Amino acid sequence: MSFPVKIEERFKYCEAGSKGDTIVLLHGLFGALSNFTSLIEYFSPNYIVSIPLLPLYDLELEQTTVMGMVEYIEQFIDYKKYDKVHLIGNSLGGHIAQIYTLQNPEKVKTLTLTGSSGLFENSLGDTYPRKSDYEYVKKKTEATFGDPKFATKELVDEVFEIVNNRSKAIRMVVLAKSALRHNLREEIVKMKLPVCLIWGKEDSITPVFVGEEFHKLLPQSELNVIEHCGHAPMMENPEKFNAILERFLKK
Repeated sequence: MSFPVKIEERFKYCEAGSKGDTIVLLHGLFGALSNFTSLIEYFSPNYIVSIPLLPLYDLELEQTTVMGMVEYIEQFIDYKKYDKVHLIGNSLGGHIAQIYTLQNPEKVKTLTLTGSSGLFENSLGDTYPRKSDYEYVKKKTEATFGDPKFATKELVDEVFEIVNNRSKAIRMVVLAKSALRHNLREEIVKMKLPVCLIWGKEDSITPVFVGEEFHKLLPQSELNVIEHCGHAPMMENPEKFNAILERFLKK
């Protein structure tokens, strides 16, 4: 099933479902909507599921920072008049979700982080030194996953196009470096809301010890580790991911 992208004002987003609480999902640096099809299909009968497309490559360079993305999400949620959302963030999207929650605690009901930056990440700032070598980019993309089969040609083509587009590549590196500078260790201990941590056991970008550290620092968190899974559990094992998330949201 495909879900059309809506364009309203300055926002592009996908929204499905018409009843229940609202789930807002924030993607990472490579955030094709196809990554989240299973989650949308599973939750949209009982929730409103909204995925804003982050303007990773559309803003002025000085605005292309973690805080620039947080400001965009604040404006999007205000525009949509969402109230008390269940916020989910993958990779860089998790970083943005944490800062949004710290700045807008009254607007977030629960927080779910999966492969999130904010404490440590291994290779978000990688500049792909052999970016013109398609096979090299393919191997780097495959390393994101526990099983390389999830690095589809569509995804590898997307990454290859980004790293070989000078404007996009610069913004990717600037964003990654902004994330590395913006460490949240001292701040997230203030968060008192329920937090669900879902980590892939074979995540090489934000390894499992990062999820464990989040668990120690977040007072109302639970940690769930999915075996044989890398940096994108909602893609690699959607059945387990959705089951964990559904149990958490119902609880």
